[in-house]
Amino acid sequence: MARLDVTETFHGIMFPGHLHTQDSLSYATDFKFQDTDTLIVTYPKSGTTWMQEIVTLMRCKGHPETSKAKPNWARAPWIEQHYCPDVLSASQGPRLLTTHLPYQLLANALHGSKAKVLYLARNPKDVLVSYYHFHKMAKFLSASESFPGFLSAFLNGKLHYGSWFDHVKDWTSNSKNIQNFLYVTYEEMWMDLPRSVQKVSQFLVCPLLEEELTNIQKVCSFNSMKENSMVNYTLISQDIMDHSKSRFMRKGEIGDWVNTFSMEQNRKFDDVYASKMADSSLTFVWYKPGQETFSKSGMEIDIKPLT
Repeated sequence: MARLDVTETFHGIMFPGHLHTQDSLSYATDFKFQDTDTLIVTYPKSGTTWMQEIVTLMRCKGHPETSKAKPNWARAPWIEQHYCPDVLSASQGPRLLTTHLPYQLLANALHGSKAKVLYLARNPKDVLVSYYHFHKMAKFLSASESFPGFLSAFLNGKLHYGSWFDHVKDWTSNSKNIQNFLYVTYEEMWMDLPRSVQKVSQFLVCPLLEEELTNIQKVCSFNSMKENSMVNYTLISQDIMDHSKSRFMRKGEIGDWVNTFSMEQNRKFDDVYASKMADSSLTFVWYKPGQETFSKSGMEIDIKPLT
């Protein structure tokens, strides 16, 4: 199923036609959740692969066999993508699922369910830069000629999967309507992975021994995942993902946005963020500890975390 140049519009949101159809999107909105399901929810480029790997290893008590033998999209399929029903029909045991869908499209399906929902968020400047590079290598996404144009599309919610601002606010503000909900950030995982893994394991009622926790950290390190063909998407044809343009797992750092944003772009982003997030209590870590300034065109400016 190529359809690389097809865009599906569903409830006013654009989706890449290579992976989505009207039928597959409708299937997701009417998805029959089971109480034993675990659903990983993210906006694209927010650490989805990382969380899929962590939960997979957690269920295997740190043993890497599954994560090195079975692609992540087969272990934790996206419920809105066309292949999901076939994957689930062949699976056994409690299901691990993934979605990029906004809350309003899954609200009815999750109503009354005891399925566990893991929402993973990442600071939107790093999301934006990562998504920009992903558009360069993923041939089912329209390549952006310039970063300024991509920035504008992101701020206006005109990219595939819709607005980051709406996505993160709607899921978190409606968490009270979901019986089992856990909010985790990419940055807390990056800064203290053992604590984050323990947090997730407690939520999933999957206790870990110290040795199991250590093994998970090793297998889930960025360098380890970068070399694992089951998670780095090198199994996908170059006709669909061109790794010569950008690696799927590029850097995985906090604060890499400073290497792309100009000072004016940073100011513009901060203004839009302040406006769109004025009604939200969420806060984000925007840079690595000690990374308090960055230079552009011979000038140095302070980076102040937004609240």
